[in-house]
Amino acid sequence: MSIWPDDIENAARRIVADFTERKLMIATAESCTAGLIAGVITEIAGSSLVFDRGFVTYSNEAKREMIGVANATLKAHGAVSREVALEMAEGAIGNSGANVSVAVTGIAGPGGGSEEKPVGLVHLAARKDGKSIHREMRYGDIGRSAVRLATVRTALEMLVEISAD
Repeated sequence: MSIWPDDIENAARRIVADFTERKLMIATAESCTAGLIAGVITEIAGSSLVFDRGFVTYSNEAKREMIGVANATLKAHGAVSREVALEMAEGAIGNSGANVSVAVTGIAGPGGGSEEKPVGLVHLAARKDGKSIHREMRYGDIGRSAVRLATVRTALEMLVEISAD
């Protein structure tokens, strides 16, 4: 029995099968999900053929040290921003053996939000072959676990989207 909802596990299963066939390797850079995306991918048998590594970069210091997010970007835009998510996705590839990445940074709640950046705001980015995509999601104040699971769903969708030929 899996710890994951069926739709999430099935999405991860499809990604592992597709990426195995296409010889694609994934790295994740996760803040608000703290490794959940890496966890669901590695739940799937055979994931070692497609999963290189995951970076849990919860603090700004970790974002800078582990994946090279620029201090200037963090100061100018804040950790929960399009710019930081894109740098996280780029840094995940640059600091791994992967050719596809997904990165997430957001405010899962229940606290930590503001009028400008409310609870439930998540920025996601995916990168492959020098091309990046970004999504800004506003899941709302639906509860910490629900925001994190919704983010995992969106991240898996973005891995499929960025890897489409």
